[in-house]
Amino acid sequence: MQMKHAKKVLVVDDKMILLNELVDFLQKRGYEITSCLTAEDALETAKNDDFDLIISDINLGAANGLELCQQIHEIEQRHETPVIFLSGAQIPDIVRRSHSAGGTYYVRKPFDPEVMVELIDKAIWFPAVVNNHLRRAPKEEMAGR
Repeated sequence: MQMKHAKKVLVVDDKMILLNELVDFLQKRGYEITSCLTAEDALETAKNDDFDLIISDINLGAANGLELCQQIHEIEQRHETPVIFLSGAQIPDIVRRSHSAGGTYYVRKPFDPEVMVELIDKAIWFPAVVNNHLRRAPKEEMAGR
């Protein structure tokens, strides 16, 4: 029987307690987690390692999770990495702004853990489906000619 590889997730939050809780929660569900407390560390980590998903707080102290997402997506190999944004703050128009920055989902803190797992699975699954469809499309078009 073939073992499925653990999905790699980068988690970014400037609050250590919240970061540790999310990391612990995700590790217990079988995800391979790398965590960062700053946007700068997260950007360097993303440059050097590949992730199936990034979960980032929007407010990262002096930095901004939306800008971090845009910077990560500028890295050629990372432009399609799905991002889930988290925030406990009331931010006007945040859902639209998070999608404009390249985010897949926006989740308000505190969040339901089971809903979070469902969103993570959907965020990881969706790019794979799209890419698979795009790889098959030219072959199917050629077969139809």
